[in-house]
Amino acid sequence: MPEQSLTIGVDIGGTNLRAAVVDSTGTVLDVEQLPTPPSVGALEQALSSVVSSLRLKHPAVGAIGLAIAGFLTEDQTTVRFAPHLPWRNSEIKRRLTKRLELPVVIEHDANSAAWGEYVLGASRGSTNSVLFALGTGIGGAVIINGQLYRGSFGTAPEFGHLTVVPHGRSCPCGKRGCLERYCSGSALPLTAQDFIALGTHRDSALSQEFGSRPEEITGRTIVRMAREGDALASAIIKEMATWLGRGLAMVQDIFDPELIVLGGGVAQDAELMFERAEKVMHSSIVGAGHRPVARVAIAELGSQAGMIGVAMLARQALTRDVQ
Repeated sequence: MPEQSLTIGVDIGGTNLRAAVVDSTGTVLDVEQLPTPPSVGALEQALSSVVSSLRLKHPAVGAIGLAIAGFLTEDQTTVRFAPHLPWRNSEIKRRLTKRLELPVVIEHDANSAAWGEYVLGASRGSTNSVLFALGTGIGGAVIINGQLYRGSFGTAPEFGHLTVVPHGRSCPCGKRGCLERYCSGSALPLTAQDFIALGTHRDSALSQEFGSRPEEITGRTIVRMAREGDALASAIIKEMATWLGRGLAMVQDIFDPELIVLGGGVAQDAELMFERAEKVMHSSIVGAGHRPVARVAIAELGSQAGMIGVAMLARQALTRDVQ
């Protein structure tokens, strides 16, 4: 294997840090995972340790890509803010390049996942596509003419924090009525609590089991019971599908992409809401029935999308440096 033919992609989440060795075809050769430390020093030591461990087994690694859930500067050198990570206005590209003794590329985690899907997954062959990632919250990324769109200051897009219900549910971002408060994994229990308070399907198994303690309902419980045919759980999923359709319609109206890729942890249950979400999307766009509409597809790379995508972005940077 030629020298520097491999890259490492690291997906740094609030809970776990996962690193993959990726070859030039995007194939994952090796993966290691560690808990994400809470302090800057411990986090950067963990990164150094996992990279060193992988390089011992794969000495042909030539660059590192870091997929980070946070706001980056437009030049992709500094983490301005990451809600679940300790970096604040940290010039980690320079610092980690020196520490790891390899070129380091940093990218937003949703952008990394979108790039992985663009290179090897559901959006390969497309020109203009959007990743709509449903997890605990909503992540988003846009590819226009084959290039990631980051906005003027590096923070685009934030689909999850568009206000859809004025004065609605409070959001950890500090706003109220954000889309992800109604359409995400964390939104499912909130909708369940609202429906139980309204007496919706009070005879359902979900209501009978949790009616006196609705705060204990989890998203996984709702999905499981919806699959079992529970009326209340099914109504909650239908409500989320409606909000998803409205969110996708906004994406369509703003960006007019040819393809929208549904990713994130919740997307694995997309078949429960896919049909209704598409119907609502098609009926909610401007000019409904008189214009082409994006195809909606499910992401193909799963939890490895961010690692693969940022590893391929690191490969691009390495190639530019060599030329």
